[in-house]
Amino acid sequence: MEDTYRSIDKPSTGIYKEKGSKFLSFAYPVKDEEEIQELIHQLRKQYYDARHHCYAYILGKDMETYRANDDGEPNHSAGDPILGQIRSQELTQVLIVVVRYFGGTKLGVGGLIRAYKTAAAEALLSAHTIIKTVMVPLAFTFEYLSMDEIMRTIKRYDLKIIAQEFDNNCLIKLECRESLVEEVVAVLSEVPTSNHLK
Repeated sequence: MEDTYRSIDKPSTGIYKEKGSKFLSFAYPVKDEEEIQELIHQLRKQYYDARHHCYAYILGKDMETYRANDDGEPNHSAGDPILGQIRSQELTQVLIVVVRYFGGTKLGVGGLIRAYKTAAAEALLSAHTIIKTVMVPLAFTFEYLSMDEIMRTIKRYDLKIIAQEFDNNCLIKLECRESLVEEVVAVLSEVPTSNHLK
């Protein structure tokens, strides 16, 4: 099972100018739609005097969730070219917003498509692409006597411990690579007194 995807490691910016219009572009690594709305809101507040705040994003390991928004520009002249740049780099968990200051000269639909595409490309040009792994949370309870066996398994599979409570009955919360989940659950479930919490 493929459990990795391409994204960017930190926010990056770009700029494109055409016939007096200025296009400021911002690329962000994002977790979910809630974070996306918050970032767009911040940019609208910061660049309140700009004419348009157009954006596109892709979410999900398989790039199944995406959206493009023209924010008042002619249909498909802004959001789609931005989305196309994210797709052409095969990135996901990424938001790009392009803020336009109108320069007084209309660019026409073709000019707009080129401007938004170039501005989005500029933001990605200075971004650093990384390979990320899809991690799945797991939780187990077990008796203290099984601690050594549990810890050996955690080390063997290089699992990340998120939280732990040690008592006669212990609880451990882990992060596991998506591709290893079934195997890890099977191995830990074989430890006496160990129970996987759904």
